[in-house]
Amino acid sequence: MQTKLFTPRFIFISISIFIAAISRLLPHPPNFTPIAAMAIFGGAMVNDKRLAFILPLLALLLSDIVIGFHNTILYVYGSFILISFIGLYIRKNANSGNIILASIISSILFFLVTNFGVWAASGFELGLQGLVLTLTAGIPFYSNSIFSSFFLNTVAGDLFYCGILFAAFEFAKSKFPALVKA
Repeated sequence: MQTKLFTPRFIFISISIFIAAISRLLPHPPNFTPIAAMAIFGGAMVNDKRLAFILPLLALLLSDIVIGFHNTILYVYGSFILISFIGLYIRKNANSGNIILASIISSILFFLVTNFGVWAASGFELGLQGLVLTLTAGIPFYSNSIFSSFFLNTVAGDLFYCGILFAAFEFAKSKFPALVKA
């Protein structure tokens, strides 16, 4: 039996992800963005596993078309796909604790993968020592705002946007029972 794609649930989740992507275009502190939250939410909430990857990726791509691309964008997308797997992993038990843990792990994963990309783009300069230097040099990049720390920029941003997406969905489900159905 084939399931209907455009259910109220799917439409709500899709709109939520695209609104999150649009929020990247608004002024915000550096690295305080919904990137990881979009991937976690999509992975955890979109019933079709293929669409759980495609929908958030499409939203990210559309916002990046406006923002612009850079030489390490493939690493951003690679980490985004890995983060979607984290969302898939918690989908059967997407409670507050798991969402918080997924957000923190995603922040660290994004940092490691994207900074690895910076090192790779440098031609793997200085070998393993160069990777360590790149990761170390990447930490201050996360502190170039009024928030002044990796935690308050990236981790808090991921937690904030995951909280918004998952809480909005739970609230909407309580008001519109049609969203509960797959």
